[in-house]
Amino acid sequence: GDILDDYSKTDGVWILTRNKQLYKTNNERECADKCEAERNFTCRAFLFTRKILQCLTLAENAKMTVTFTSTDTDLYEKRIYLMQCKRGIGTDYRGTEAKTQRGIPCQKWAEKIPHKPNYTPEKHPNAGLEENYCRNPDADESGPWCYTTDPATRFDYCAIPECEDQCMQCNGEDYRGEVSRTESGLECQRWDVQEPHMHGFILKHYPEKDLKMNYCRNPDGELRPWCFTTNPNKRWEYCNIPRCTTPPPVSGLDSQCLSGRGEDYRGRIAVTESGNACQHWNTQFPHKHGWIPDRYPCKGLEENYCRNPDGEKKPWCYTTNSSIRWEYCTIPPCDTTEQGIAGMNDVPVQAPLTEECYRGKGQSYRGTASVTVSGKKCQAWSSMFPHRHIKTPDRFPDADLRDNYCRNPDGDSSPWCFTTDPNTIWEYCNLKRCDDHTQQ
Repeated sequence: GDILDDYSKTDGVWILTRNKQLYKTNNERECADKCEAERNFTCRAFLFTRKILQCLTLAENAKMTVTFTSTDTDLYEKRIYLMQCKRGIGTDYRGTEAKTQRGIPCQKWAEKIPHKPNYTPEKHPNAGLEENYCRNPDADESGPWCYTTDPATRFDYCAIPECEDQCMQCNGEDYRGEVSRTESGLECQRWDVQEPHMHGFILKHYPEKDLKMNYCRNPDGELRPWCFTTNPNKRWEYCNIPRCTTPPPVSGLDSQCLSGRGEDYRGRIAVTESGNACQHWNTQFPHKHGWIPDRYPCKGLEENYCRNPDGEKKPWCYTTNSSIRWEYCTIPPCDTTEQGIAGMNDVPVQAPLTEECYRGKGQSYRGTASVTVSGKKCQAWSSMFPHRHIKTPDRFPDADLRDNYCRNPDGDSSPWCFTTDPNTIWEYCNLKRCDDHTQQ
């Protein structure tokens, strides 16, 4: 790949640094070559001045010193020295964590007290053994470590978080890293251009998919992140993004009832709406299919339970009837089922009384309507997606901002909600005013 892919560029910036070397080069790539070959110090960044073709290799980056505005100069910082997280087992970790997972300060690699080290800067000049920073010079499977300043503990591991933008959880739907080459080394086409390949993945149509620059993304539920390529003969290709070793973050309780399209449904119903038993997801009989649990680790494809891995209108399954490939399932909606059902099965419980109308301005409305006047689904009040807002449950503790139910926390003319449509921030809800003649 391009040598500049390893650097983060900032336009119009100069940084103050003591350790530097001046070179004359023709372009930024030649300057990057000088940084890579620097032997006077560890080169963490370089400055390139376009008009006079001046290259300054630097021992420090913007995290370590002060910056100034400089119109004609660009700062290129090595990404590896900006990261405070590790990739894989962290052999290339060059962050500044300097204490163990138990909080004990690290011993400097060049010192011999309280422990005489086997790994020193002289013996391992390419391992980044600077100061007392956590490192992994011996490719330890447990990650970066250091000798400790505790005489009773020779060494211990460091608590370095994994770089989420350098690896993917699940199928990479939430990958937001900056890899921009395919697995065969082709450069990715920018998402905001239509050549050499015309496509429909326009940023304004997919605002939540982060289709920035030419970075690999997975906006359509593919097996892993991909991109269109700049090669006219190769329309698209997968990118080589490693899978994270840490488990994906838990996004709340898995739903035991039908909310929206039921993509988060993790209940145990395993029969279709016409009464056919569901086929197990890990089998290919009687119907062959591509929804293999190992390929889609976060879709909940357990046993033969009804699921919605592909954004259908509701959960479904392949059937054990060889003449019927698949069918939808009947899942109790969340407004008639207790969401956090205890026990092994989906057991309907008595539904709360649903208010179908509101009084006055609806500030006292506590029903479970969650659809707007134009039919849009409401966004949950505790969510910031797709719309960021300040109408949160903690800011309005008396407004009962539960789930995505229509409410009126701010004294508007009637209950309303933020919508799940990225192009419509909010709308009034599809509710009527109560015809109540008993109240004055």
